[in-house]
Amino acid sequence: MIRFLIIISLIFSSTASFPQCCAVGGGSPIAGDAAIGVLKEKQFEISANYQYISSNKFLTETEPAENFLDNFSSKYLYTRLAYGLSERLTISVETGYWIDKTQIGLSERDTYSSKGIGDLILFPRYSIIQAKGTNYNELTVGMGFKIPLGSYNDSMGYVEPFSGATFYTTKPLAVQATSGAYDLLFNMFYTGRIPGTLLSISANALHIMKGWNPLSEKLGNYTSLGLFVGQTFYNNLNFTLQFKGEWIGKMEINPDMMMVRFFSYDPEATGSRKFFVAPQLSYVFADKLSVFLQSEIPVYQNVNKTQIASQTQVTAGLTYRFSITPGSSGSDQ
Repeated sequence: MIRFLIIISLIFSSTASFPQCCAVGGGSPIAGDAAIGVLKEKQFEISANYQYISSNKFLTETEPAENFLDNFSSKYLYTRLAYGLSERLTISVETGYWIDKTQIGLSERDTYSSKGIGDLILFPRYSIIQAKGTNYNELTVGMGFKIPLGSYNDSMGYVEPFSGATFYTTKPLAVQATSGAYDLLFNMFYTGRIPGTLLSISANALHIMKGWNPLSEKLGNYTSLGLFVGQTFYNNLNFTLQFKGEWIGKMEINPDMMMVRFFSYDPEATGSRKFFVAPQLSYVFADKLSVFLQSEIPVYQNVNKTQIASQTQVTAGLTYRFSITPGSSGSDQ
């Protein structure tokens, strides 16, 4: 009888605290997905981006929905070290650290938080087209590999009221430091100038093919397309407006695991289609150090089932470029 009550209690705890999976900013491990080309030969780049995400907005498909959480927020520090092996080939090593990742529920047992290192990304890029001069344009392709470093199975304990025993359930993937899977990243970037104007135009495409983690979970594949239109003022100040479409596929779980695991999230409440407008302001110091501030403003969102939606996302960053050969430093982007 006691065993039966324990099982009933666990089932009740699992279904009562069933926050449908938060998909806020969870598609890409790269913070500040600005269009990036290749570096000069023997040129180094060190960059760091800080990204803040917060939302208490909920949607069912495109319509407002009742809150099943109070708030979701994250603070993410992303760093990249890149080196130009040649005029056409650049390789980068990138990683992220979650300063805080918190889901605040309507009750205490629906509240989760975590922090820690995320993923390591190896990302070589090759420039197919490099036309210099007044008609400057560049077409670059890249293929990266994401290696999980942080925790993907952090758990939280619940006290069973009948026996007093503590049982543990895995926290939702939305608050884990990493998905725990090895992913492939594909990137294409183009930049050029609009003839007869001072405007520059760039386009960036990113596709992430998600892998399976050791818990038999697979996040949905991620695809984003971005169009950037920018203009430089006073030689150093640049304003860029980005139009970005984002597609995230539905999560998959091994059917056998569905029979034996208690989930603290709803796998069906994953996947979305979104469109953002993202203004960005950047400033370059002495052709070496640049700083930027960007905000992604959602203008269209369509999510599967009921999810917490995108609301506030701000990214600030800096990039420093230098060369080991005299006279070849500068900013190539």
